[in-house]
Amino acid sequence: MTKILKKAFDEVSKLPIDLQNQIAQELIDEIEWEMKWDETLENSSDFLEHLANSALNDFERGQTLEKGIDEL
Repeated sequence: MTKILKKAFDEVSKLPIDLQNQIAQELIDEIEWEMKWDETLENSSDFLEHLANSALNDFERGQTLEKGIDEL
């Protein structure tokens, strides 16, 4: 465990039990979300590469339009 994480846990341990549980649940939820996000990115790399190649091919064939941000 890192020093800063230990310090955070030490500080949280001084709080009322209900607040400790709330912070713990928020931390667990954040960790689970990060793990799902990492998995999503890992599983989508082939699809994203396909989309990028498709867009590049469209561009090279002149099948794209240049637009500004306010025109989207």
